[in-house]
Formats: sequence, C-alpha cells, structure tokens
Amino acid sequence: MLNWLPNALTACRLVLALPLAYCILQQEFFHALLLGAFAGFTDLLDGFAARRLQAFSRLGAALDPIADKLMINLTLLCLAQVELVPWVLALVVVLRDLVIVAGAVAYHFLIGPFDFAARWLSKLNMFIQITYCVLVLSAQLTPFTEELLAWGGIAVILIALVSGIDYVFTWSRKALSARSAA
Repeated sequence: MLNWLPNALTACRLVLALPLAYCILQQEFFHALLLGAFAGFTDLLDGFAARRLQAFSRLGAALDPIADKLMINLTLLCLAQVELVPWVLALVVVLRDLVIVAGAVAYHFLIGPFDFAARWLSKLNMFIQITYCVLVLSAQLTPFTEELLAWGGIAVILIALVSGIDYVFTWSRKALSARSAA
C-alpha cells in the first residue's frame, strides 16, 4: 500500500538540494544545516521504508545515489563558492563522481547492462563527506578548531581518491572479464 513512500522520500531529497544550495550561497548556515539534517533523515527513512515495506524498485535504486550525489556535490561546490572549503576539495569530489558516472555509461554501452551496488569504500566516502559538510556548516554557528576542519578536508580528499580508484579498478576488471567471456 505504501510502496511509493521510499521513492517519494528520495524525490524529496532531490528537491531539497536546491534550497540547501541557496541557503549556503546566502550564508544562511542555520537553515542550511536544518535542510541538510532533514535530507539526511529522509535518506535514512527511505532505506528503512524500502526494506520494511519490501518496496524496492529500479527507479528508487537509480534515484537514491543520484539524490545523494546531487546533494553532496552541490553542497561542496556552494561551500567552496562562499570560501568555506577549498575549491580543490570540491573539485576532487565532483570529478570522482563524474569519472564513476562516465565509467558506468561506458560499461553500459560497451559491455552491457549491470547491477550497480555501492562498495563499502563508497559508503565510507559518503559518510565522511556528509560528516565534513556538517562540520563546516556547524563551524559557522559555533566555534570549531581549524585543525579539525583541515583534517576533515584531508580525509574527504583521500577517501574520494581511494574509493574512486577502487571503482575504476573493480569495474575495469569486470569489463575485461566480460569481454573475455564474450
């Protein structure tokens, strides 16, 4: 009966990306933090609802990572625009995601359809990116040490690079294996 709920929650996250970006650009960090927290809550809730209601769909499987990536990439780009994070950090994250998407498109057209599942490094990557964004926004409302933010930024860059390289190697092996089997 409520099979639409997980997809609706994911769609809500997609819609929240633009107001979140706007709040950051307007330097309304309290509102940005509230929107980000609500988006995070919908992310947790949509996964729980999908499992609980057995409401898994191809649409949901495709939209969920798109919503996550849109939210995190827009947030980091806007934080870089208002000079709260280094541009290099935002660009490393965005370029990692673009490489993965380009690889998925190439795999689809050159090899064939595939079932994409997030790797554990990718989940860690997302957790670290979200935590870092929350720290940066929180630091605008309450004192944080610059050292904590600097180390957080280094962690974001390192995990983005490591998980991006992991995807490239893993899917390159799969593509070579599929080509050999054909």
